[in-house]
Order: sequence, then structure tokens, then C-alpha cells
Amino acid sequence: MGTMTEVGSSNPQTGTAQKTLGQYLFDCLKLEGITEIFGVAGDYNFTLLDTLERYNGIRFTSGRNELNSGYAADGYARIKGLSALITTFGVGELSACNAIAGANSEHVPLIHIVGAPPEKDQKEHKLMHHTLMNGNFDVFHQVYKQITAYTAVLTPENAEIEIPAAIRIAKEKKKPVYLVVADDLVTKPILAHRESVPLLPTSNLKTLQAATEHVRQLLERAHRPVILVDVKTMRFGLEKAVRHLADALNIPVATMMFGKGAFDETHPNYIGMYGGSFGSSEVQTKVETADCVIAIGMVLADNNTANFTAKLNPLVTVDIQPDMVKIAEAEYPNVLAVDMLLAVQKVGYKGQGLAGKATFPYDQITGGTDELLTAAIYYPRFQQMLKEGDIVIAETGTFYNGMAQVRLPRNVTYIAQGGWEAIGYATPSAYGASIAAPDRRVLLFTGDGSLQLTAQEISSMLYYGCKPIIFVLNNDGYTIEKYLNVKTENQLYNKIPRWSYTKLAEAFGGDAFSVTVRTSGELDQAIAQADKERAGRLCIIEMIAADPMDAPENMRRMRNYLEMQEKQRSQN
Repeated sequence: MGTMTEVGSSNPQTGTAQKTLGQYLFDCLKLEGITEIFGVAGDYNFTLLDTLERYNGIRFTSGRNELNSGYAADGYARIKGLSALITTFGVGELSACNAIAGANSEHVPLIHIVGAPPEKDQKEHKLMHHTLMNGNFDVFHQVYKQITAYTAVLTPENAEIEIPAAIRIAKEKKKPVYLVVADDLVTKPILAHRESVPLLPTSNLKTLQAATEHVRQLLERAHRPVILVDVKTMRFGLEKAVRHLADALNIPVATMMFGKGAFDETHPNYIGMYGGSFGSSEVQTKVETADCVIAIGMVLADNNTANFTAKLNPLVTVDIQPDMVKIAEAEYPNVLAVDMLLAVQKVGYKGQGLAGKATFPYDQITGGTDELLTAAIYYPRFQQMLKEGDIVIAETGTFYNGMAQVRLPRNVTYIAQGGWEAIGYATPSAYGASIAAPDRRVLLFTGDGSLQLTAQEISSMLYYGCKPIIFVLNNDGYTIEKYLNVKTENQLYNKIPRWSYTKLAEAFGGDAFSVTVRTSGELDQAIAQADKERAGRLCIIEMIAADPMDAPENMRRMRNYLEMQEKQRSQN
């Protein structure tokens, strides 16, 4: 992609004397396909934003606060592969910390750019606003070292080295990086450097060969192998390679909770979600009795293994990570997943496919027209309404658990924060996704409690002409939290104020199709109407749960397990 700036169109890799630090930074981001940068204005980033306003090809897309802008950048990066965020020093960057830590936890590449006080004031240790009033301008940088993969203080002298290095690390590690620049240095000309570009990592061929041979031996003895797909498959762009592997081996494929959306759920070999003791018992049996499990991008976290009830036999598990492979007790470092997947594809194993047709929890529509809304009624309807190419964003909590069991059509981008699990993430993430893919249908599934944390971004959606369909599950408070706390009942801290969710758009000065539904018939009508309205405006469908403690089956199983654990603890 070519670059156009106000001072010519030289290649950012070579650099020219008249190119300013700000222009060079935006050139580098533009080369990566970034066309929007999220953030909030503040006096220490004015020079960055003034440069951006005059720059062709990237626009500043503001949020209502820095936390939300960070979440929006996260959602955007999951669609486009990389994103950028601009905040001001101290007050702004600390507000964004939660979102950046989440991007780190979830393997999302994001460039966080911070505008800092003028260099002279920093060198003189002046007491400036937005600081701790101690003359220390490095303290927030030190905070960010803990939650990003790379940090740098930019100057005209190092910009040509540090900016490409930061972007490269963000892309390779799929993690956020942090760049801070003094406000008065943004318009200074950069000094040209001819740095050699580091070679891309490659597999150690001998190690790759040894790992492949190990897998071949496992498969030769296997009668019931399965493929288990998880989150790093998505983050490291391995979906196509995994699909080719599934086609070649012709064996059952399951996904884990974090990895929802990483595998085509219409594939003939797809058997569903593996959720340990909380998920489908059929899938659990198939995975846990397998005599060879080929796991790709697996993260063995508590809520990805159903409180560690997932029981994979390590002796028959091939754990393929982005840059290494572990088989039983043997570790094979410096083996890239993409090479390993291709090698296993060629070992010559051919399975029998599925014995019968797989069934899924929400294949059948249930509930008469006047029946009040329950999980059993609305999830099959969501499954039926989804279309190829949709972007689905599920909020942490009840919807995260329920939507995991909904069978997705082909080419659906599924966004959820499985590991970090910050409530409130989904709404600004849906805003970021809408900006990243304006031509795709965006569906946001959020709860009343979660929406109250970050509802301001509905204002941003309206301001920038985004038109997602927003489902708000009104179950009168934090139902997921009530499920997780088995020690007490009727906790006051899990209650929330009652908002008029359908009036939010009006309060934010925008126009939306808004409706409150209580029955399956009303939900059917609302879904049909929203699909017509969404071409012209944002849609909000508030769903009143018949019972605040109603929940999908996997949440009920989780609750039973936690109750059992608590009972055992109290008896000891």
C-alpha cells in the first residue's frame, strides 16, 4: 500500500530528513492496513492528533473514555489483525490499562501511543499536570512494561528503529505494545537509519521432523483420534491450516470455549464445544476417551477447562503452540505451528469421519408464541437468525456461556473475552468491530449489568453511523455473579439500577429501532423487524428474562459443581 503525506511519499523503511516523527509513525501504521485510530483527546496528544487530522488515509475515531477506546481497538484488531490507540499521559493511559492488559491476556496486537509532556519540562523534572507531582515522568511507562510485549520512548533519533520494532513485535507475539512520545517532538524531523530488518522466525527442520515422526507413531496406533481447536488458532491466523488438517485426517473436531469461532462449525467433522464436565457429555466422552488428541493453540485456563474438570490424557496429547510442540513428555522447541500442521497433514493417516450426524443443543426451535423468554427459547432463535459473514460479539457472563453452544454459520467472526473476562468489554468492542468492517452485520449480545459499565459507546456508534443489532438480556442484575457465589443468596452487591435500555439511543441524541420483548413471539417479530431496520439505523432489542436465575445448561452444571465443591469444603 502506498503512502501519502503532506511532505511527499517516501518509504518509511528508508526515511527522509523532512519527514516528521508523527508523519513517520502514521506512515508505518498505514502500511499495516490501519485506517482508523481510536482514543480520546488530551492536551499532551494534541500535536499527534493535529498531525493525524492533516494526514491522508487514517482518521481519528474518538471514544467516550480511554477504557472504552482500548476495548474498541481490541475489537478492531480482532477483525483487521492490528489496531492503534492514542491517549494522553497519566490520566488517559492509566484509564486504558485494563483494556491493554486484556489485549495481552487475549493475544490481541495493539499499538498504544501516548502523548507526553514536552521534553524540556520532563528533563527539568517540573511538576506538571497529569503526573504524581513528584517530577517522575517514567512511572507510567514502568507500569506498561508489565502489561505489554514491548515499550519505547520515541525521539527523532530512534523513531526509525523503535516504531518498526514495536509493530513487528506486536504482530509476531500477538500482544499490545506501548510507545510514548513528548508532545513537542511529534513535529520534529526524524533522523534516517538504515537498520537491517530481522529475519522472520523459521522452524528448526530437524526438530520439526522429530515431532512429526512422534505424531505419526501416535496416529498409527490410534483408533479414536480427535482434533481440539482453541483460541491461538484464531489469534495466529491458523484457521485455514487447521481446516486443511481436518480435511486430510478426516477425524472428529471439537473447539474449546476460548476457541469458539476458530473452526468452521458447519464442517461435517465438527462435533461441538468441549467444555469438560459443564459441556456436552457426548463431546466430553469423545475427547476424553480419544487415543490421540491433536490440540492447536490450547490454553488450559480455569474457565476454558470448566474449572479444570477437562481431563485430557497428556500421554496421547499433541499440544501444538504457535512456536513449539509438546507431545506427551517430549518438548519440541522452535517448531512453528503452521509448519507442524502441514507436516501432520501429510503423515498419511485417514480416519473414518463421524459415525453418525452430530447434534447441537439449539438445533430445534421451541416455545409457543406467548411463552415467556428463557434460555431454551432464545438461543435456538439466535442460532437460526445468524448468517454467513456475521460478526458476533458475546459479553462475559450469561451470554458468553450460552452463545458458546450456538452453532455458527460459515465465516462468522466470533468475539468474546474468554480469559480476561472484563464485564463491559463487549459493547465498545462491537463499536470497534463496526468501524473495522462497516459492510458486515454486527450482532452484540450483552447483559444489563455489563452494559451499564460501558453504555457510552452506543453514543459513539450513533455518532459514527454504526448500525449493529444489540440484544440486551435484562435479567435484573449480575446473574453470572449470582451463579458463581454459592455461599450466599440475594447479595445486594449483585443488584443494579433499572435503566430504560430502549431509550438509550434517544438519550445519546441518536435514532434507533428499539423494542422490549417478553415472549418468544415478540422476540421473533423483533428479530425480523431489526433485520429490515439495520440497513438504516442501529437496533436495540431488550429481552426481559422470565426468571432472573434462568441460564443455559453449561452454567447450571457449573453451579452444581461449585455447590458440590463448597459442600465438600464445609464438611472438611
